[in-house]
Amino acid sequence: MGQGMPRIDAIRQISVTEQTYYRWKKKYGGTGTEQLKELKRLQKENERLRRAVSDLTLDKLILKEAASGNF
Repeated sequence: MGQGMPRIDAIRQISVTEQTYYRWKKKYGGTGTEQLKELKRLQKENERLRRAVSDLTLDKLILKEAASGNF
């Protein structure tokens, strides 16, 4: 859009619906690039931590099952 292209044409060029564009604009409209990078970093860290908790929970359940003699 910064190159003089009408908004609707730019939306079509990136192959998203107008609804998606406006949802993104509402969610990220006032966000700077540094904030977006930090958000992305935090999302990756959150996913990594979720996986770690999931793995540990599974290990705990396996150990609990083994300790009760049901293996």
